[in-house]
Amino acid sequence: MRFIFKTDYGQDIKLAKHGGHIFWYGLLLLLLLAAPWLFAEYWLAQLTFILIYAIAGLGLMLLAGFTGLFSLGHAAFLGVGAYTQAVMTNAGVPFPIALACAAGLSAAVGLVVGLPALRVKGIYLGIATLSFGFIVEEVFARWESVTGGNAGIHIKAPDMFGWKLGSGEAFYFLCLLIAIGATLGILNLLRSPTGRAFVAIRDSEISAQSMGIHLARYKTLSFALSAGLAGIAGALYAHKLQFISPDQFNILQSIDLLLMIVVGGLGSVHGAFLGAIFLISMPQAIAMVKDYLPAFIGQAPGLQGLVYGLVLIGFVLFEPLGLYGRWLKIRTYLQTFPFYRKGMFKRQKSFQKSDRLK
Repeated sequence: MRFIFKTDYGQDIKLAKHGGHIFWYGLLLLLLLAAPWLFAEYWLAQLTFILIYAIAGLGLMLLAGFTGLFSLGHAAFLGVGAYTQAVMTNAGVPFPIALACAAGLSAAVGLVVGLPALRVKGIYLGIATLSFGFIVEEVFARWESVTGGNAGIHIKAPDMFGWKLGSGEAFYFLCLLIAIGATLGILNLLRSPTGRAFVAIRDSEISAQSMGIHLARYKTLSFALSAGLAGIAGALYAHKLQFISPDQFNILQSIDLLLMIVVGGLGSVHGAFLGAIFLISMPQAIAMVKDYLPAFIGQAPGLQGLVYGLVLIGFVLFEPLGLYGRWLKIRTYLQTFPFYRKGMFKRQKSFQKSDRLK
């Protein structure tokens, strides 16, 4: 069975590279569809959070992993989407319209924030986006007539033109549908001329400009698309928690999002989902293990931050490609055994570094 469709030029575009992809992704989809009947309510809620963070991760992956523009204030876009959704939903606006407005306003803010990316990059861009995150957090706290200030704001259940999505199962399927749509959208974007322009900018701005790629246009577009996806994730996040406040969208949330894509694997769509699984499951794992540790370690304040820092340092030093990169190495080992050579990926990484012109 071949999953293909015809373009206007008569070319076949394969939606699956081979039968193995169809089988495994189909099996995964069936498992996700059956999750409400397989898992308890608590674990279904955790799976819902994984889908929400994966949507935000896809946006940040598009910006950092595929365009090479790092943001340290991405939680601000998450907050813009969350507060827009909360205000419009509480005003009686149907969920699809409120979600579109949340994504649109976040994308517009991202377009404005993307303007500094035209002149700065690297650590200076990180400082600019970090400053933006602090400004937005302060706006959320001070604009009490709209956001409720530090007291926060409650949000109603999603309303799909009279159909309430109040149950956890219904909201899970909504998040699953949006996550699948976002994933397919990103995959199709990356194989389009726009996506290839993003990757060209990431690898070498000089080379991309010499090929006629408009750096200003594509950088701001990348910021807008990334912020739009973060706004969608923020809207779903607000509905899931049913309460939001400014301290939920601070610098720590931005660092968590950046940690998520670095650990998952920069430059891969799979990495956004693997990073989301890591981000949601790690606090649970720490809570389970801390009771077996000595009291001065297990009860120490800041244990979770310490573990996150050690994990991040470990991945940067020993596995820069993240969890997805580790899986690629394991798969390559199994495919080439017994002809696998130890230095295979080391030589590949050296080639990639020398091939770039910064």
